[in-house]
Amino acid sequence: MSHTPHELAEEFPSQTDAIHRLKVSDAHFARLADDYHAINRTIHRAETGIEPVDELVETNMRKQRAMLKDEIARMLSSA
Repeated sequence: MSHTPHELAEEFPSQTDAIHRLKVSDAHFARLADDYHAINRTIHRAETGIEPVDELVETNMRKQRAMLKDEIARMLSSA
């Protein structure tokens, strides 16, 4: 598959160790990371026309991704 933008390691390049550590030690963080990854892949597939969706659906998915990213960022800053 082609490169998917907005992966967590790309969004937080200086915190890849913390991301890994939290994924294995914090179930809530691991779920957030999994949810982020899933929605990010779905958005990428919609943007590239692989699985097109309605514009409103795509907008709502982007908002959901942003909310997940904000919570992940908050947890990383506390780690």
